[in-house]
Amino acid sequence: MTPQIPPHWLLPGTVAQARAAQAEMAARVVARDDLPARPRIGAADVSNTRFDPRRRVHAAVVTIDAAGGLMATASESRAADFPYVPGYLGFREVPALVAAWARLDPKPGLLLVDGQGLAHPRGLGLATHLGVVLDVPTIGVAKSRLVGEGEPGPNAGDAAPLLWKGERIGTALRIRRGARPIYVSIGHRVSLETAEALVRAACDGRRLPGPIRAAHAAANAARRAAEAYLTSGQPPSASGR
Repeated sequence: MTPQIPPHWLLPGTVAQARAAQAEMAARVVARDDLPARPRIGAADVSNTRFDPRRRVHAAVVTIDAAGGLMATASESRAADFPYVPGYLGFREVPALVAAWARLDPKPGLLLVDGQGLAHPRGLGLATHLGVVLDVPTIGVAKSRLVGEGEPGPNAGDAAPLLWKGERIGTALRIRRGARPIYVSIGHRVSLETAEALVRAACDGRRLPGPIRAAHAAANAARRAAEAYLTSGQPPSASGR
């Protein structure tokens, strides 16, 4: 059951109010393990275009079974109510993810999120924002670095602390030799040590974890369905299976 969500955590009226909401949510992040011993893994991703005049957001969440197969998926396409402001993208994307989460059945016990967690200027990237809003364990898995310094060695499995302002905010991790690093950070209710171990296991030799690849495919499918509707007039149905 989704907890009662303060409205300003989803849609603040101004950027100043968004900054205050981020500070409020960041203070609630749990940076230690508070999750099931063997959680069912899921993932969340969003597909959008920054300059889309309709400001549409196509969000997807998935649940993965013990064998690594897709167990359930749900998506939501809608216009974003909050404008594009760097550092505040959660306010554009989290409402759609929350709507998709409400329809996902069964739900996972842990979400890998395609985006930053604590590795954010105010400690509230998409993974932390979504984790606190839903009160669900989350891990940030980002394809690029937003803040901080840290470069892993060239070999598969090499890792380096991601440091910013004298503090460790995540781990830069190279899954495959020659591949660009990914950046793992705490989302909510997961320690960094556990987050790194779970991400390594979920990657299975690929640059990105399998659950995130599945969520990415689902978000892109939602975007294509919405675009087809604009062409054909046939309304896409919100998915959930």
